[in-house]
Amino acid sequence: MLSFREVEKIRIHFQPHEAREQVAHSMPPEKVEIFKSLEDWAEENILIHLKPVENSWQPQDFLPDPSSEGFIDQIIDLRERSHELPDDYLVCLVGNMITEEALPTYQTQVNSYDGVRDETGASLTSWATWTRMWTAEENRHGDLLHKYLYLSGRVDMRQIEKTIQYLMGVGMYPGTENNPYLGFIYTSFQERATFISHGNTAKFAKGHGDLKLAQICGTIAADEKRHETAYTKIVEKLFEIDGDTAMLAFEDLMRKKVIMPAHLMYDGQDVNLFDHFSSVAQRLGVYTAGDYADILEFLVERWNVKKIGGLSGKGRKAQDYVCKLAPRIRKLEGRAQETAKQGGTCAFSWIFNKQVLL
Repeated sequence: MLSFREVEKIRIHFQPHEAREQVAHSMPPEKVEIFKSLEDWAEENILIHLKPVENSWQPQDFLPDPSSEGFIDQIIDLRERSHELPDDYLVCLVGNMITEEALPTYQTQVNSYDGVRDETGASLTSWATWTRMWTAEENRHGDLLHKYLYLSGRVDMRQIEKTIQYLMGVGMYPGTENNPYLGFIYTSFQERATFISHGNTAKFAKGHGDLKLAQICGTIAADEKRHETAYTKIVEKLFEIDGDTAMLAFEDLMRKKVIMPAHLMYDGQDVNLFDHFSSVAQRLGVYTAGDYADILEFLVERWNVKKIGGLSGKGRKAQDYVCKLAPRIRKLEGRAQETAKQGGTCAFSWIFNKQVLL
């Protein structure tokens, strides 16, 4: 049994790091009918971006074969390749893996959206089918990276596993308010962000001579790109049939700032772990403030936001805001780069408390 002090210590660590007010069910009830009316459209236009299980890659396709006589030799080869990976790169790879491993939180988040949630756990609606099968595809990402890092011997797996447990326990609140307008804009942004991040870790792995890891990260990035296509298509449809509400949602989310899914990560030691991980990713160029601005510009163009008409006064103001936001963000990128140049180091428990330049 835990003592009162131990329980209180855990409770404190599980409080969100950001004082963001949690709002629930902000979408007007009548808007639910819009998503019900899109059931057939989603079946024809969204489910096509899923792959049949029999045609899908599996983690074992990229890992040493435990049934092979050469299993041990394959592990030795993997460990030799991973030996060339620098510590700061490993921090980024581990951070990406931990983000992927918190997948149950993300399925819970999508299933909170009014009008599209899986009401039974096995609902046959198009929205519910997409969420379950999207989750099943995403589940392979964390599995593969987890096993690779375990076999590499380069990281402290117990500390990583603690971080995953902490992260799943604390959850996330991205400010989507059970509102699918906000939610699908958020997932559109996040899928592109993970596509960029995994793509960059693939490039770095190749540069350090680990071609198999480069293939792993590139394969995961390709999945994220396919999922991005599906989510951006949903938002494109919302702009088409309910442009004003979609525009206001876009503005709302961007004013709040799109927070990363793992922003509450904690390893039992570093209460600023996500900030430190993000600083390393910024310095290496794995995921940067510039990427954030690029994603915003991509989505504005993808949804043809500048040319959407028939908006209310508030809608036009929202349109103006999101269309002019990227240049402001780029100014912040300059500041972030200057901060990175200032140096400073941090000990990461994931790599046995080695110091890494921030």
